[in-house]
Amino acid sequence: MLLLDYQNVLIENLLTERFSGAPPVSIDQIASDFDGVTFHLSTPESKTQILISINVKCFKDLVQYGALDVLQREYGPYIVDTEPGYDFSVLIDLENLPAEQEAREELIMRLALMKRNAMAAPFERAFDDFGKLAEEASQFSPEATPPGVKEGGQVMAIHYREEEAIYIKASYDRVTVIFSTVFREETDRIFGKVFLQEFVDARKRGMALQNAPQVLFRNDPPLELQGVPGVKPAGEGEMSYVTFVLFPRHLTPQRRYANISHIQTFRDYFHYHIKASKAYIHTRMRKRTADFLQVLNRARPENEEREKKTASGRTFRVQG
Repeated sequence: MLLLDYQNVLIENLLTERFSGAPPVSIDQIASDFDGVTFHLSTPESKTQILISINVKCFKDLVQYGALDVLQREYGPYIVDTEPGYDFSVLIDLENLPAEQEAREELIMRLALMKRNAMAAPFERAFDDFGKLAEEASQFSPEATPPGVKEGGQVMAIHYREEEAIYIKASYDRVTVIFSTVFREETDRIFGKVFLQEFVDARKRGMALQNAPQVLFRNDPPLELQGVPGVKPAGEGEMSYVTFVLFPRHLTPQRRYANISHIQTFRDYFHYHIKASKAYIHTRMRKRTADFLQVLNRARPENEEREKKTASGRTFRVQG
């Protein structure tokens, strides 16, 4: 199976070339990323200054959950006034880059991860809320835990696609991440169910995978989404829900960065492999059809009777 990159490869390649000391050139390029995200790389004032802007459909949702704080932490010295039509911009001066090669490579990767870092904000907040709730719950016995601690934090909704969203909820003993996803075709739904069942089976089979998050798949909204605005009742539309349950072992500071990166790409990973599976099956079907046609061609008798006509119009049969 293919694991998708977290960074934008086009930005990474372009900046690697520019940071290598190549002669400055004018740039005006739009790059697309998953989930309808677009980047604009340009040199509006000088060939030695590269402006990188990002447009994210759900940026207003992300701002509610601390995206600006995360972006300030990651890109503070490079942040400039936002380019019109975009949500966030940074400016890189090629004449004022870090001297060490390692620092340059780290900056390139940080810029290529701009989408990942913006989308990380609600996950970071949920992980922080989990720590606070767990600390509060540790002061009580399970029976005496206050209802507010038991219920956990608010459900954070990130509407990152036209009809789909990510819902994140922190509790004192877990963080629940729910993806709503639309299946336009019933076959896609079946492929998706089989694909997710493999997650469950693999977790049961391998000791090394038993520490993986719990994965659930259902066609009706999970209980965590009761009362959340915009969530359609069961039986309406083509929506399905994939739930990841992250336990304390997944929320440690050592695993935090990697887990946020992994879970962000799940929807793209999921639908990519559904389409790849369908393409593979279609290829196998075409190959099998070609094999059957070859068998049929070989089954034709070698000596067939053929009908011929004489000059006078009379017909007679000859052996082939």
